[in-house]
Amino acid sequence: MSSMPTALDLALPSIATLQPYQPGKPISELARELGLSHIVKLASNENPLGPSPAVLAAITKASAEISLYPDGNGFALKAALASYYAVDASQITLGNGSNDILELIARAFVSPADEVLFSEHAFAVYPLVTQAIGATAVIAPAKDFGHDLAEMAARITAKTKVIFIANPNNPTGTYLSADLLEDFIAQVPKQTIVVLDEAYVEYGDEGNTSIGWFACYPNLIISRTFSKAYGLAGLRVGYGLSSLEVADVLNRIRQPFNVNSLALVAAEAALADQDYIVASKTNNDRGMTYLSNALEELGLAVIPSRGNFITVDVQQSAGVVYDALLREGVIVRPVANYGLPNHLRVSIGLPEENQQFISALTNVL
Repeated sequence: MSSMPTALDLALPSIATLQPYQPGKPISELARELGLSHIVKLASNENPLGPSPAVLAAITKASAEISLYPDGNGFALKAALASYYAVDASQITLGNGSNDILELIARAFVSPADEVLFSEHAFAVYPLVTQAIGATAVIAPAKDFGHDLAEMAARITAKTKVIFIANPNNPTGTYLSADLLEDFIAQVPKQTIVVLDEAYVEYGDEGNTSIGWFACYPNLIISRTFSKAYGLAGLRVGYGLSSLEVADVLNRIRQPFNVNSLALVAAEAALADQDYIVASKTNNDRGMTYLSNALEELGLAVIPSRGNFITVDVQQSAGVVYDALLREGVIVRPVANYGLPNHLRVSIGLPEENQQFISALTNVL
């Protein structure tokens, strides 16, 4: 008598061997495990300022109507984004976080016979969505922990359907200038989609340069999010910007009501509150300077970052240091799964949180 097949036996081979994305440890979990009362979480690149008052007011007002379905087309938010970026609202695809946009792109354009190209040390979602659809991942070796565009260009073939580029890159924080990026995109065949994942773009200085490239490069998609600089990680709202034709394809497979009603109004309010973005960037710049200097004083090498985090070589197994920091009440992120077993990624917090991390790390080392 044959044994009952397991769920893994029934799953597609590409799914059965897939390792799920591992988020940063929540504060509540560490509190339960170790009984700590004061915990600093610098693990998930969240905005330490919390949501802006304008966002909280918008959520409070909208909460009276949560028994109703949200606007499935996100008309008001798309209109606000279209005005902010000077694009057509039909060029926008809304997502349940920008991860949703990345998955939509893979599902819409990539078949199991195709290849998806990305860099070593790049965002974990790229290999995840590639494997989930049964496509072939092509990984270009990194240069100085970031994208080597020459190596990536050399790996483009007739099977390359999508190229993912995170700029700034997560988890290393490395950054490509607009000139370098545009030169690369100009080399890419028009039948290959180029995705610029700009989740952390608000922390840099080049702003919206890439938004002006759609006229020349109709195969370009830009993904952005309200989870980082805008402080809405818990609401999960991101968006894609692209040509009208590409957006039409993405919106054909986007799930109805994929962005909830509170997220829609919160994102619209957040976009209008650019003073909050200035405050977020100011806190980030100061925290980055402090942490970079303090880590280097400890004799540790850091990767120069343009995100809201910094990745540091702790010169030993980062998992051991991570566990020791947990017992000090500090949550950071080991990144061995990105091919960096001796590195920790540390989100920029409030000044006192950054100081607590350095104090804890000094104790641990």
